[in-house]
Amino acid sequence: MERIDLSPGKYSVHRDVLDELGLEEVAQKRMWSTKPTVGEKVKESLRCSVPTLKHRLLTWIPVLSWLPKYSFRENILGDIVSGCSVGIMHLPQGMAYALLASLRPIYGLYTSLFPVLIYVIFGTSRHISIGTFAVISIMVGSVTERMAPDEAFIFNGTNNSLTVDLDARDAYRVQIACSVTLLSGLFQILLGVVRFGFVATYLSEPLVRAYTTGAACHVCVSQLKYLFGVKPARFTGPLSLIYTVVDICRLLPQTKVPELVVSLVALAVLIVVKEINACYSKKLPMPIPIELIVVIGATTIAHFCGLREDYLLDVVGEIPSGLKAPRTPEITFFSQIIGDAIAMAIVSYAITISLGKTFGLKYGYKVDSNQELVALGLSNSVGSFFQCYAVTASLSRSLVQESTGGKTQVAGVISSLLVLVMVIKMGSLFEDLPKAVLSTIVFVNLKGMFRQFKDVPLLWKTDKVDLLVWLVTFISTVLLNLDLGLAVSVGFSMLTFIFKTQLPHYSILGNVPGTDLYLDTEAYKQAKEIPGIKIFRSAATICFTNAELFLEAFQEKSGVDVRKLQMEKKKRAKQEKMAKKEKDALDYFSNSTNSFKVPKPNKEKNLSKDVAIFLTNASSNGHVNSAYQYDTTISETDSGCHGEDSLTHDSHKDEKVGGTCKAVTHSIILDISTTGFVDTVTVKMLKNIFGDFADVDLDIYLAGCQACVVEQLEKAAFFESIPKSRLFVSVHDAVLHILGKLGQTKIVLDDCDTQM
Repeated sequence: MERIDLSPGKYSVHRDVLDELGLEEVAQKRMWSTKPTVGEKVKESLRCSVPTLKHRLLTWIPVLSWLPKYSFRENILGDIVSGCSVGIMHLPQGMAYALLASLRPIYGLYTSLFPVLIYVIFGTSRHISIGTFAVISIMVGSVTERMAPDEAFIFNGTNNSLTVDLDARDAYRVQIACSVTLLSGLFQILLGVVRFGFVATYLSEPLVRAYTTGAACHVCVSQLKYLFGVKPARFTGPLSLIYTVVDICRLLPQTKVPELVVSLVALAVLIVVKEINACYSKKLPMPIPIELIVVIGATTIAHFCGLREDYLLDVVGEIPSGLKAPRTPEITFFSQIIGDAIAMAIVSYAITISLGKTFGLKYGYKVDSNQELVALGLSNSVGSFFQCYAVTASLSRSLVQESTGGKTQVAGVISSLLVLVMVIKMGSLFEDLPKAVLSTIVFVNLKGMFRQFKDVPLLWKTDKVDLLVWLVTFISTVLLNLDLGLAVSVGFSMLTFIFKTQLPHYSILGNVPGTDLYLDTEAYKQAKEIPGIKIFRSAATICFTNAELFLEAFQEKSGVDVRKLQMEKKKRAKQEKMAKKEKDALDYFSNSTNSFKVPKPNKEKNLSKDVAIFLTNASSNGHVNSAYQYDTTISETDSGCHGEDSLTHDSHKDEKVGGTCKAVTHSIILDISTTGFVDTVTVKMLKNIFGDFADVDLDIYLAGCQACVVEQLEKAAFFESIPKSRLFVSVHDAVLHILGKLGQTKIVLDDCDTQM
């Protein structure tokens, strides 16, 4: 084998045509390695040595690998600034998102403390900020409100008035939230331990973005009651979002003006300052902590102006100081919340891993998808014992942590310390904070999610299938709620994947003159079919789901219907057998003419009608009537294919008809270079193709088979009936072999159509 460089940008390779046997000899093929059995893998995993123990310890507890190497000189300043910035965001967002979970604000602060510290120890991403998030909070809230509605805690108060026992209700909701968080975390740990982190790949980016956009609509609607100061009825099940909006519109005449004024003022301030932060992000050392400023300002005004007493403003209420002792979540709720826990586990992990991998690619470090599952699961599981609810990565806080100079998860430790100080010493200062202000913080932070509507025109231009996934996910999430919406979205996304594998692009390949390139004849004008040779390729792996479709497309694209060819061959053989009988009868009676008189056909009972007619003509005219002689020039139009003589290798020469060039197909090449694996259905189909086409004297060749596929074919005993000489390294090798077999020394491509 020799390679000669002719000039820059060009190359010339001289080598022999290689089939699979030739490739094994030239490339010195190795014996297929035997993979270890399950038992051997278990034994290997149970073996313990110091290097193995150290490796596993560093894998399961990543903080031990990066913390000893931490560079204070390079990282500490950025991590402190970043941690303070994120901690300041944690305070208002934690309290605000707790309302989405239908819990008191203090539990949002707990959720911004304990899970963050757990992720610092077990997480592999250096830039994401774990904690409360609007989508997960609303998912928790849907569970707590469903299982602990206000109606279940009504009792007779003073003057026989019906009153809701808020303390009992909130305590019960905390138990439910902790239980669903624990179960969600256990699911994530289990998936991480069994190395199931790839499940996130089945949640495509359009699906995740559409789902979070739909969830943002639920978040937005859930906060309208605080903005307007109304109390709509609680709706559950499909279309509950629509019913809630209708009910809020019905209650608009009862809007509390003080609540609305506070909401509008807070919204205006937040929007203006956040736009300033966005415009001058490169000039500001850190974003203006407008959320914290608004919280402090609103609390101060509400306290000193007596808004709670004079205008009956709905405020946060009592915020206990200090930390609570750990408490085991109630496992009796598991049977009622298992579906919600699975949905939370999947969604929270999908958001976390997508953000983590984004920052990992940007800064050049690896984010382990399986370890992220374990870290997130431990954050949820351990946090549930400290009255925390489910967490995930926050896009807004993660961007702040990265943009303010955060280099490692030490920033998470700093933010947690800031929240800890708030919980222990300063929580009670925010008891007069209006809930309407927290709602406006939620509204403003949904801006990024609503921007995802821009995906629609982009997907319209790039990929209609992804657009369909986006729209179905968004609509099902909005109309069917978060749990059913996710199930429908994943199911529809999987259906689109199945349809893509079921309906791949099939093509007939042609040669680009002067090259060894074989391209789709429909896509490239210069790609010309080689007379007598059909080259067929599927754009997807051939497997049991599309094997039958592959065969149908192959027959349609190539114009070769093997069943018709087989029927025509049988019909031909039958006609030739009949013609032979007639010829034998003719010879017999011709030799006997002088010895006896030819009987009339209508009196001959032992001869067939055709022979009788033949005898009549022979006796009267002395020759065979051509009307009853087999016509060897049956046209393709009449029969659907050429005769058997046209199916042999001697009929490859072109036939000029009407100034055009026609060539009969004598060889077919299946390009299976895109096939990554074969199953038993595929092997059986390929065997049938070889056998059926051999019956009609058509040669079949395989080209571009990958080594792993060759191994699978060998194990399936494919080469016991099909010689390896029918398998070639490339399409060009197969073409050269066929042309050499036919005596052609070079490829000559004219403007002609190759057909059967």
